[in-house]
Amino acid sequence: MNTLTKDWKNGTDIGLLIIRLLFGILLIYGHGFGKVATILGGDEIQFMDPIGIGATLSFYLAALAESICALLIILGLYTRIASIILLINFAVIFIFHAFMVGDGFSILELRYFYLFTILALFFSGPGKYSLDHKLMKSRSSAV
Repeated sequence: MNTLTKDWKNGTDIGLLIIRLLFGILLIYGHGFGKVATILGGDEIQFMDPIGIGATLSFYLAALAESICALLIILGLYTRIASIILLINFAVIFIFHAFMVGDGFSILELRYFYLFTILALFFSGPGKYSLDHKLMKSRSSAV
């Protein structure tokens, strides 16, 4: 029982790694791949225009966030920058579905998950098991 109450130094970093991997893989698989395939396949884009910049540009921005930024989160590379882009993306999605469309909790639940997971990653950072950590470590030892 003492093992469960001790401060496990790697536990937080392992937890952040698991969250980054789960979040990024689910986001790419569930959302990013489809959008990128639509773009690369030259298919017609039918998408919402929640902020008035046009459906095509909205789609491209969402595809960028849900593929490239999700990959950066998985790698733990430029994590906070990628998190900001994803926070904006999911805030727009959440506001659109919650207030413009008026979806109920069953639809909003997944949006809550993505929005608040990325918010937590923004504040916590990627952890020790990330490229950000390795790059910062090598920069500080080079000085």
